Formats: sequence, structure tokens, C-alpha cells
Amino acid sequence: MNLQGIAQIALYLLLVLAITKPLGAYMQRVFDGERTLLSPVLRPLEALIYRLCGVDENAEQRWTGYTAAMLLFNLAGMLVLYGFERLQGFLPLNPTGLGGVPPDLAFNTAVSFTTNTNWQSYVPETTMSYLTQMSGLAFHNFISAATGIAIAIALVRGLARRSAATLGSFWVDVVRSTLYVLLPISIIFALVLVWQGVPQNFNDYTLVTTVEGATQTIAQGPVASQEIIKEAGTNGGGFFNANSAHPYENPNPLTNFIEMLAIFAISAGLTYSFGRMVGDTRQGWAVWAAMAILFLVGVTVAYWAEARGNPLLAGVNQQVTTTQAGGNMEGKEVRFGITNSALFATITTDASCGAINGWHDSFMPLGGMVPLVNIMLSEVIFGGVGS
Repeated sequence: MNLQGIAQIALYLLLVLAITKPLGAYMQRVFDGERTLLSPVLRPLEALIYRLCGVDENAEQRWTGYTAAMLLFNLAGMLVLYGFERLQGFLPLNPTGLGGVPPDLAFNTAVSFTTNTNWQSYVPETTMSYLTQMSGLAFHNFISAATGIAIAIALVRGLARRSAATLGSFWVDVVRSTLYVLLPISIIFALVLVWQGVPQNFNDYTLVTTVEGATQTIAQGPVASQEIIKEAGTNGGGFFNANSAHPYENPNPLTNFIEMLAIFAISAGLTYSFGRMVGDTRQGWAVWAAMAILFLVGVTVAYWAEARGNPLLAGVNQQVTTTQAGGNMEGKEVRFGITNSALFATITTDASCGAINGWHDSFMPLGGMVPLVNIMLSEVIFGGVGS
């Protein structure tokens, strides 16, 4: 451990703290139907969506109706994604001519992305077409996150109203989650990622000749738009098999920091939204503080354990210096070093996100215990959006 690493962790938590209140206050206004900075632009679109879908935005639902709407909406979305996967060989935006995804894998993936689990038992760049990635998987990255936020807001309303018979409208909550929260964040930061070198195109895969004379295929596609919602929606499903360890998903330390910040942003902000909606912001800050303490304990243990080095390499100089990475770097993302490997692993498992910027199964026993404990805590620490 060194001062620079500690400073990086402290800066990260301070920035999460800095965005908690403004983002939380903004989300409270969104879900209470109040005017926001984006209302002049988005309100006409929101109203149009309600008209096209036949939704009365002033009609609230009991918990049974809210739950039924949530389940039916996500069931329909799951079937659509399954259809995209099975039929992708006949659909456009398939530059490598990939065939349909096998039935069992298509069903597994559809269920996984619908539930915000995003378990990938396939290699994305050789299995999924651009259309499936963009209109199927990325769509569910938005909708599963919006569903989680909507359910969280409904729960908060139940606590705030105490004896009310209704909890709001699922249709209104999911539209506002997507339109006012997830889309603006994703558009802004996707452009930042493109600026930093993340691809966003429909080009064919590129064939190149390596310095040894071999031929290599360079996969690309609409990466940036899926990358940011992967983090902001705490989804975790990567455009590439290597996930955020791939330089096209995560090119440099700036994008790495932005992606880590996106994972905690909405979850942190919702604690302040909760405080505002129940009429006592101290309750929201108490939840935030408890989560922050658990996060700090975890990242401190992971960083300390990883920076000590591998005991199996006793007698080998593994100390961190200005000229070498040091510590237990076996299998780590060497572009970002020990601190950011430990920090990313702690953040992504705190939020049940699943995005990775290195191979964490190579962590030392004590350092690797932190992600395992976080997973077993079931999203308690800055949990996924809605937890």
C-alpha cells in the first residue's frame, strides 16, 4: 500500500459523495413528477410515450397491479430478446454473418439480461450480432436497471405513505427511470468514452497482419453505448469477452475511473432520494454512511492483501516502486495497477454489477475473499440500482 493508492480510493469515495445529493435530489423530483432541468426537452417525449402506449400517468396501482405490470413487461422483453438471438442470422447489422444463437443459450441469455444478472456463457464478439448486442442486450441493460429503480421508488413510497393503498404507476416509473435518469447519463458518458477511444460504429471486423506475419481479426462495433449502461445500470455484461479489461471497452485510467464512478452513482443517489421522499434526509445519509463504511473495509482489505505480494514467490522482490507494478500482479490488468484492480473488484461486487477490469480469480486468498463476501452480502453495499 502507498499514499498514491490511498489517495485514489479517497478521491473515488469523495466524488461518489459529491454526486449523491444533486443526483438524489434530481431523481426525487423526477419520480414525484416535479419539473426538472430536462423537463422542457423530455416532457413532450414522455407525454407522447404515454399516449402511444395508452397509459394514464395520473392513475396509480396497488402493489398487486404494480407487480403484475412489472412481471408482464419483463416477460415480453425477455421473449423479444430471445427472438432477436434466434433470428439474428436473418436480421441486419450482422457483419460477420453469425447464425442464430442455439435455443438453450438464447434462453439462458434472455433470462439473464432481463433479470439484470447478465451472466454470459458465450464469447460476445463471436456469438452476438451488432443488432442483438445493441437492440437486444443493451436494451435490457436499460430496462432491467429501470425496473430495479422503479421497484425501489415504489418501496420508498410505501414507507413514506405508510397507509396508502397505491404505490404509483409502474409504467410511469419505468419510463421516467429510462428517460430522465439512464438515458442522459448514458448519452453524456458514451460520448466521453468515444472521445477516449471506445468504438461506436457498424464497421466490419478488421483483418490485420501482426508483426510475426499472422492474421488477426479485430472486433469492434457499437461498444460505447453498451459500455456505459453496463456500469450505470449495474448490469455487467460486456460487449467483448474480456469485459472492461478489453482496451476497446476501457482504454485508459480516465475511462476506468469513469466506469467505476458510474457503477455507484445511481445507487448512492437513491439513498438521498429515499431521505427526501420520507421527509428525513438524515435517514438517507445514515444508509449512505453504512454502505460507505462497508465499502471502505472491503477495499482496504483487498488493497492491503494484493499489495503485499504473492507468498509463493518468497524471496522475489515484489515491492511496489515507481518503476515496477509490484505486489500480486499475476493475471491483473497492468495498465491500471494494484490499487485500481482491487478498487474495481470491490466496487463491482459491492454493486452486484459483474463488470471487470482484470481477472480477479487470480487474487490472493485474503484479497479474493472481499469480492466473495460482497457477493454473499447480496447487494447490501451500494447494491445494484434499486437495491
